[in-house]
Amino acid sequence: MVNFVLVAGARLGAWAWGEVVPDLRAAGHGVYPLTLSGLADKQGVPAGQATHVQDIVAEVEHQGLRDVVLVGHSYSGIPVGQAAERIGDRLARVVFVDSSVPTDGESFVSAWPDGGAAVQASIAENGGFWPLAPAAHYHGEGLTDEQIARLVRGSTPHPGATLTEPAVLAGPLSELPATYILCVMPGAEPDDAEPDEDVAELLNSKRWRLVKMDTGHWPMFSQPRELAQILLNAALD
Repeated sequence: MVNFVLVAGARLGAWAWGEVVPDLRAAGHGVYPLTLSGLADKQGVPAGQATHVQDIVAEVEHQGLRDVVLVGHSYSGIPVGQAAERIGDRLARVVFVDSSVPTDGESFVSAWPDGGAAVQASIAENGGFWPLAPAAHYHGEGLTDEQIARLVRGSTPHPGATLTEPAVLAGPLSELPATYILCVMPGAEPDDAEPDEDVAELLNSKRWRLVKMDTGHWPMFSQPRELAQILLNAALD
């Protein structure tokens, strides 16, 4: 038995894992979907990058969890990667689901082509929050209209500071036992079917594994059962 701590990406909360949780629990594991500060049912709670890292660490410690598989999707790979270092021997594995990975001293938007200028301008124009994405943002990602509607309906504006404040790592991320799940839509361009440069470098580590899914960026909605099986397999790695 392991304990999965599930953290969804920007604008989302624990609710996003609703179709993944049953399969993990049915396999006999502990499952703890987590909403980060300032999002979903925790709207109104001030949050920076360090807050989100502490949210994850505090969940592990408060629940007294061991043999922890930390799972971070999209943006949440940044705080999950940092938290994985900080929970020490409680960690069994960290799984990055089509996510960013933290780099010491860099933020979520640092690696964007414009250095995050457009996101920072959007945050400034929207009271310190990254605004909601329109339905069109989710098109072409293997989602049904109903799934897109759920994403739009459940999303909340994302605390801007968590996207622009830097990650803090104590050691090389390559030393963590990790699985990276790369989501690739069928027919994607060859460049889109391979990990980003920073992830590719980490995958040179003997402690990292790569798994590909034939779907878009939100597999907990488009292929929840397949994602659950990959998480179960990762826990045994």
